[in-house]
Amino acid sequence: MKLTPNLLTHDDGSPVSREHWPRRRDELYQAIIPHEFGGMPPAPERVDLLLRSRGTVRAWKSVQYHTYEVRVRFPEGKELSLTLSLWLPPGEGPFPVVVDGDGCWRYFSDEVVRSVLERDCIAARFDRTAAAADNPDDFRRTGLYRLFPDADFGVCSAWAWAYHRCVDALLQIPHIRPDGIAITGHSRGGKTALLAGATDERIAITNPNNSGIGGAGLNRLKMQGSETIDSFFGSRNIFWFGKGFADHRHRDADLPYDNHFLHALVSPRGLLLTEAYEDVGANPAGTYVAAHAAREVYAMLGQPDAIGWSYRESGHAHRPEDYNALLDFIDSRLGRECAPRNFQRLLYPDLHSLLAPPRSEGDEAGPQLQ
Repeated sequence: MKLTPNLLTHDDGSPVSREHWPRRRDELYQAIIPHEFGGMPPAPERVDLLLRSRGTVRAWKSVQYHTYEVRVRFPEGKELSLTLSLWLPPGEGPFPVVVDGDGCWRYFSDEVVRSVLERDCIAARFDRTAAAADNPDDFRRTGLYRLFPDADFGVCSAWAWAYHRCVDALLQIPHIRPDGIAITGHSRGGKTALLAGATDERIAITNPNNSGIGGAGLNRLKMQGSETIDSFFGSRNIFWFGKGFADHRHRDADLPYDNHFLHALVSPRGLLLTEAYEDVGANPAGTYVAAHAAREVYAMLGQPDAIGWSYRESGHAHRPEDYNALLDFIDSRLGRECAPRNFQRLLYPDLHSLLAPPRSEGDEAGPQLQ
């Protein structure tokens, strides 16, 4: 079967070629970003980076800890600030950086920060809710909505925009390797990370964790108990999304796109999907099938190994093993020494009827969706 809508067919029905991928990418963007997320907030006029404090974490072998203010300026004197915290390993660098926007939840624990540093990466953390509160009653009185009170973009877009502003800031820091910026987030933060990676081509590696519907999971292929558009009304979290998405309540299968569009928008840059088998609400099976669909785009663009997945036992959480999978993926994508790991192993035997054989005998990375 073909996953609908097909990534490799233009809107006019013609086949997509590598030469015309930018045209198809724009079609995918225009189909999903305004409808599912209400579009993106406006780009700023300027982003200034101010070092607020610096110190040495002596217990961690002279690791440096820096706190920055990311001051975002718009026309007419509008302004918003984010706080970005960095842990830097010893040495001059430049280093890859792992950016976690879930500072509001503290998944980015000392254990995780240490593991990032041990891989000669910079650990970066910020609180995405500075751009918009995660509160259906008050979000329009906070962050970007104070500056743009009539905005149509959903809160996931505001949070993804905050990732982009942190990228603006990181590119001003000499210790940062510009081609080594990786972002991650969990659950609603995973939806945000995937949206951020899909809409900013400076991000080298995108890692949504347990992101579900509105993230890496499919609307048209769900597990029993997975999120639906209706479930966001029940949890009062529909404000994360745009009006077009909300208007499809009880009509998930009628959406003019599915979330494999987001996977494809990241291509040919790195995309690692970390999931948990028992996290039924996040639809890990749907994420797996979406990844296979998107891998055809990656293959067409000459980067079949730039998309991968790592599934673990247990449920909905951002665990150290998820971060370790990301660090392995970073090493593999940046050509650094790393332990071998198969990021495209076959899962879900009951779904293999949906997947076509590899394109050629030399393609051993995994099956393709027909």
